[in-house]
Amino acid sequence: MSYFDVASTAPLHPVARQALTAALDEGWADPARLYRSGRQARMLLDAARETVAEVLGCRADEVSFTASGTQAVQLGMLGALTGRRRTGRHLVHSAVEHSSVLHTAERVAADGGSVSVAPVDRQGRVTAPEFAALLRDDTALAVLQSANHEVGTLQPVEETAALLGDVPLLVDAAQSAGRLPVPAGWSLLTASAHKWGGPAGVGVLAVRKGVRYASPLPADERESGRVPGYVNVPAIVAAAASLRAVRAEAETENARLHALVDRIRRQVPQLVPEVEVVGDPVHRLPHLVTFSCLYVDGEVLLTELDREGFAVSSGSSCTSSTLTPSHVLAAMGVLTEGNIRISLPPGTPEADITRFLDLLPRLVADVRAPLGLDLPAPAGTTDTLVLDMLGKRCPLPVIELAKRITEVPIGGTVVVLADDAAARLDIPAWCDMRSQTYAGEALPTDYGFTHGTAYLITRTA
Repeated sequence: MSYFDVASTAPLHPVARQALTAALDEGWADPARLYRSGRQARMLLDAARETVAEVLGCRADEVSFTASGTQAVQLGMLGALTGRRRTGRHLVHSAVEHSSVLHTAERVAADGGSVSVAPVDRQGRVTAPEFAALLRDDTALAVLQSANHEVGTLQPVEETAALLGDVPLLVDAAQSAGRLPVPAGWSLLTASAHKWGGPAGVGVLAVRKGVRYASPLPADERESGRVPGYVNVPAIVAAAASLRAVRAEAETENARLHALVDRIRRQVPQLVPEVEVVGDPVHRLPHLVTFSCLYVDGEVLLTELDREGFAVSSGSSCTSSTLTPSHVLAAMGVLTEGNIRISLPPGTPEADITRFLDLLPRLVADVRAPLGLDLPAPAGTTDTLVLDMLGKRCPLPVIELAKRITEVPIGGTVVVLADDAAARLDIPAWCDMRSQTYAGEALPTDYGFTHGTAYLITRTA
């Protein structure tokens, strides 16, 4: 199996495995106790904290360990907002943050706070001035990821932090910690060990000295009062050891993975028709690439790749289980259907990339084959064609549009009636890719329907 999904979770690093085995023998006791085994566990915990702090560029007493990266984000956001409640309850974050940020923001809004969302461009990147323009007198916290988890785009963290004044910035560094240097300017920082090759169940929450922070949970004496409960010393030791190892290997490995990803970004559009590679081609993570295929159900393509021995993931949520498009791809305004995310682990051989690129065109063609996309145009034509795609989920509205647009002459109009959320994104993206003209939306009642949205496409090619 070629595992191409380290953005979800990375295989356990060999150094982590060794450290975990040793720490299970030496660090099992309660580090809060004064007897010998407790003191030994405490020494291991302190050493791990020092290691993590060194890599992140902060003090050891600013680092706390959580049960996950998600918990670190939630505690960081809620703790900072609680600590700055006299300033206000206004939160600013980008439109492409991880779901842990979005769900916490929803809770803040439900509890009487307010939230502003900074838009991104088609590469998934915010602009620092536009982000900073959302600040208000009652802004208590800003949140900006270091790198996007779905498309790999790096955010302008340092430039944004410089414009925030006294407003603290929480940086979610889950995808970049260990791989890239930590950007300057953060007030709170979160990370997750299983993303860099440490064991699952260890998150990191770092809070700079001077940042007003009050735990949103009942008081607890452990982890500086920020994270309640007993810490998993062996897992933390393994997480710290692997973070240091990954960071030491990063310069050499990043260059190699960057070249492999460049090859994928360059060759996939050459090998597979109707494909859009998304994310910033320059300001990006070295190991991650995402592309979307027209007329393809991403879940089906993932299954076919799995059968051929490739483990990949998708940023798209247009599957049988969830019927809404990825919020990241939607915010970018790019194609959401048939989305594939590849994130390469250290040591990925180039032969695996060659085999993937050899297989992909055939697999995509096989998925598209039953759709009849190459059917000849019907004999008659009409100036206006209405396609009723109500109740049809992506990618069916776009597939039907592609099959039947030649039924109207050049200059004619196709009206797609759809109620799937992804259609609002995918139809304009299809028009752009196929050199057709997207003419906007109209009311469904104009075409004899009571619900949904009418999307207007003028045939220009």
